Amino acid sequence: MELIRNEKVAENTVEIEFKVPAEEFEAALSRVFRKASKEITVPGFRKGKAPRNMVEKLYGEEIFFNDAIDELLPMAYESAVKAADVVVVAQPEIDVVACSKEEGFTVKATLTVYPEVTLGEYKGLKAEKKVIPVTDEIVEADLMNMQDRNARLVSVADRAAQLEDTANIDFEGFCDGVAFEGGKGEGFDLTLGSGQFIPGFEEQVVGHEIGEEFDVNVTFPEVYHSEELAGKPAVFKVKINELKVKELPELDDEFAKDVSEFDTLEELKADIRAHREKEAENAAELDVENTLVQQVVAGMQANIPEGMIEVRIDETVRDFDNRLQQQGLNLETYLQYTQMTLESFRKTFREQAEEQVKVRLALEAVVKAEGITASDEEYEEELMKAATAYNYPITELRKMIPVEEVKHDLSVQKAIDFIKANAEITLA
Repeated sequence: MELIRNEKVAENTVEIEFKVPAEEFEAALSRVFRKASKEITVPGFRKGKAPRNMVEKLYGEEIFFNDAIDELLPMAYESAVKAADVVVVAQPEIDVVACSKEEGFTVKATLTVYPEVTLGEYKGLKAEKKVIPVTDEIVEADLMNMQDRNARLVSVADRAAQLEDTANIDFEGFCDGVAFEGGKGEGFDLTLGSGQFIPGFEEQVVGHEIGEEFDVNVTFPEVYHSEELAGKPAVFKVKINELKVKELPELDDEFAKDVSEFDTLEELKADIRAHREKEAENAAELDVENTLVQQVVAGMQANIPEGMIEVRIDETVRDFDNRLQQQGLNLETYLQYTQMTLESFRKTFREQAEEQVKVRLALEAVVKAEGITASDEEYEEELMKAATAYNYPITELRKMIPVEEVKHDLSVQKAIDFIKANAEITLA
């Protein structure tokens, strides 16, 4: 690869031209021909046996050009960007401007590059640290949540259904007198008042007794995942098979032994308080960090290229789609449910993406200004954390994650530590 032009044509935009010489292009053409020759038919030759010059004569000299360019371009582009000494922050525009066997091929690439950043003040900033106190009420609320999670369901038979009961029911739904798909269930446990069923359904179960059969009249919401049912009235034939009520365990030392490593309820409470105090301290520290970083961002000057924000939105949408797939859904289905287009969905992330890009630029500018680096020891420590968190062999992680990428991320985090260390932080 030969870099033949490197020119800034606008703010944050650079054009480069690079050339892949004839000998490299010819070698790629030969490789492409060998792969494709098995499927090529030329009159007078057995399939796959025709020489390359005959194939090119019959189908045209350029028949293998595109495949050869596709093979060589990624590495050539990467080398050209490195030679141009620029940081590309968005998808490039690529154009092959010349191509021949005799000369090789020449590419023009229009690059969106890292913007110039001018920092304002980032030392001597001020922030107030406010740690929210952990009250007895907070500890008691956590304890009651633990109590609720460890409750058991006990059958009741001497009264009608009440809110918060778990009713085991059979049901079948009808719309215009016709049973509809997905509207039938047997032996279904429904907690009354949970909002799990259509609005109005659960309230109409209240007051009925075990063994009783009755109708529940509801109207489907105007926005509903089944368009055939949206906004329509429906009747459910319902029968109560069983009623269960939540029975809470006593909050005593035995409870503490059952749900924790502690022998007494007081020890359990003390542990809850300690965890809450640590959470409060961490939240206060994070709030201080955010306050200080926002001051750095506010004092920064940078003309951020649109492509940089779009790339961040792309990453956010991909992450969202991955989380959906882990739940057995996908982005297309989600958009149908929410009645959104991909364009409108992406817009919901724009403000967040712009803010994230600004923060990253500000912190990277501090890294550069202060010469902040991450050591090999810090890299190894970070890799070990990831290996432990994801239960993945550290040797495999080393192959997957570039060293410089991890060190750069660590440097950015250390920039936050630097800003905090050089700030005036007062306790509220």
